[in-house]
Amino acid sequence: MNIIRKLNEHIEEWIVVMLLVISLSAISLQMFMRYFLNNSLAWSEELARYCFIWLIYIGIAYAVKKSRHITLDIVYDLVPDLVKKIFLLISNILVGIFALFVIYYSYFLIEQLMTYGQTSAAMRIDMVYVYLSVPIGMVLTLIRLLQNTFYIVKNWGTLKLKEEDIEGGSSL
Repeated sequence: MNIIRKLNEHIEEWIVVMLLVISLSAISLQMFMRYFLNNSLAWSEELARYCFIWLIYIGIAYAVKKSRHITLDIVYDLVPDLVKKIFLLISNILVGIFALFVIYYSYFLIEQLMTYGQTSAAMRIDMVYVYLSVPIGMVLTLIRLLQNTFYIVKNWGTLKLKEEDIEGGSSL
């Protein structure tokens, strides 16, 4: 149970940090090779780009987990807590619908890529692995949205929407 709790609390952070380290290492290696050895690597820019793409989609799930999506603060701060809770629920529902659409349509894109077998130019990896970032990131986003929504509904009467409550991440 402890492993599941750790994964629930930190999976996005671990993935994002790993991708960032790989991306920065590839870029640093490329800079060293180009400026100090007068030779460049064909694959480093591509690796950094693909890590960045994965980082973006996993980062969306992390932002949802931490309730860091964009809000219209001036309106949000002026309304009472009940309206804030309703706004949060509507926002979660709309983002969830968007995530479902993206998952649904990315399936067809990945299916086409598998049929044609497109590979990347420098590293010659199957592009399916790059495009899998979209549905995987959106599934993680959907899981975090469901967790946040259940937390809001479960604690409807007692939930006070202050900045520190929403930033909790694991609690909301």
